[in-house]
Amino acid sequence: MDDLAPKKHYMSWPVIALLDFVTIISFENIFYPFQNQGLSVVVSWIFLLFSYVIPYALIATQLGLTFGGEEAGGLASWIRRGTHSDLFGYVTSWMYWTQTIPYLVDVSNSVVVSISWIILGNATLNQHMSTTTFGLMTFIIILLFIIFENKVKNSLEILSIIGGGAMFLISMLFVFMTVWALAHGAHIATHFSWSAFKPSFSLHYFSTTGLLIFAMSGAELAAPYISRLKNPRKDFHKAMWALALMTAFLTIFGTLALAVFFNANHIPSDFKMNGPYYAFRLLGEQCGMGKTLMYVFAFVQLFFMLAQLAILIDAASRVFASDTASKYMPSWLTKTNKNGRPVNSYILTAGISLLILLLSGTLPSINSIYNWLLNLNGIVSPYKTALVFVAFIAIRWHEDEFKSDYVYIKNQKGALAMGWWCFIFTFVCATLGFIPQNANPGTASFNHQLIMNFLTVGFLIVLGFLLPGLRKLEVKRKGLKEE
Repeated sequence: MDDLAPKKHYMSWPVIALLDFVTIISFENIFYPFQNQGLSVVVSWIFLLFSYVIPYALIATQLGLTFGGEEAGGLASWIRRGTHSDLFGYVTSWMYWTQTIPYLVDVSNSVVVSISWIILGNATLNQHMSTTTFGLMTFIIILLFIIFENKVKNSLEILSIIGGGAMFLISMLFVFMTVWALAHGAHIATHFSWSAFKPSFSLHYFSTTGLLIFAMSGAELAAPYISRLKNPRKDFHKAMWALALMTAFLTIFGTLALAVFFNANHIPSDFKMNGPYYAFRLLGEQCGMGKTLMYVFAFVQLFFMLAQLAILIDAASRVFASDTASKYMPSWLTKTNKNGRPVNSYILTAGISLLILLLSGTLPSINSIYNWLLNLNGIVSPYKTALVFVAFIAIRWHEDEFKSDYVYIKNQKGALAMGWWCFIFTFVCATLGFIPQNANPGTASFNHQLIMNFLTVGFLIVLGFLLPGLRKLEVKRKGLKEE
């Protein structure tokens, strides 16, 4: 009878690493920290690598292996099991889902930008498209991709391999070709000195650190796929280490390469949106290749962003519609189709995305929309990430109850200290992220963006309270019918 059972399809650990790399960091993620903190961000990256990124990845490893990949809800299930609280599990699933929506919109924006560079070959999107059209195009991409993911089997693996692999290779290519250009007489735009690397511990510095956390967070997104590994105990650990090493290479060496082509003290205002394309255009010109490298990057970026859309829609919706206390969620939201996809969660995700796009449409330009959504992610994403460390603290506090094939820091006090450090650091940076980063305090633009930050986060909080209320009404109606 066993021979008649369908053969299980396994993922390899490099695919898991690439899948997670796609969600964590890309070449463009090193641009906005460089614009915010200049060359001193290299010190920030190195500090975070050893004090945060590696511990984060290994904490996710222990959490994932503690529950053996059987918990389809990932982080929400970890919290639910670790704290023995269905309510806390629901709060986590809601936070995980809602923090994904601004990022989903941001990634869709990036898809539009990459297509514009492929078609136009320059940064004149603002001249060819209104903010309304930009928002409409972004929403259409979200809808089309939800349909695509529902129809195409193994779309996650296909896009992760193509997008993640190509992005990592082209990022390495940028670094190595920059070294080649330097060896052949390229001029260095930024003056390298010890003072340039020294961080300026100001309010602006700490308020932008949340974006660094956002750029590197997401290791726990691989959790729902642990059960897809043939040997989770051995291979998941490898995937997380590979992830940490790829992240380290891109952030540190990628930033140093940027400083060759851009003066850290005089960065273009649209650097966050168009900086990666400027970088490959400058590199291509330096190497005698014209715009060829820029076009290659634009296509890689397009596939990479599509891979991000696939993983974000799938993983986040699975977290929200899994085992995280169904008594807090309306049954229509957790319902799945014949392919096991939580379709109604997808529809609600698209609806909230549209509302955020309408709100962003009050900003004056496409560049300002792009920057605001990016800054918004620097608030909501770290708040979600903080819950990873809550889950770790919970299982280490009751470590006799939770056994794992891998233990990060065997000493309980040392493990708890690391968990608390990561939690407090993440929470503080997320809270400081409410401060607008692309406007001066006291200006109309600053006040506008500050209000938008509070309105968006407040709306997501209200939504979190509404769903349990809708579930109570649903149960009450069913009870009356059954009687």
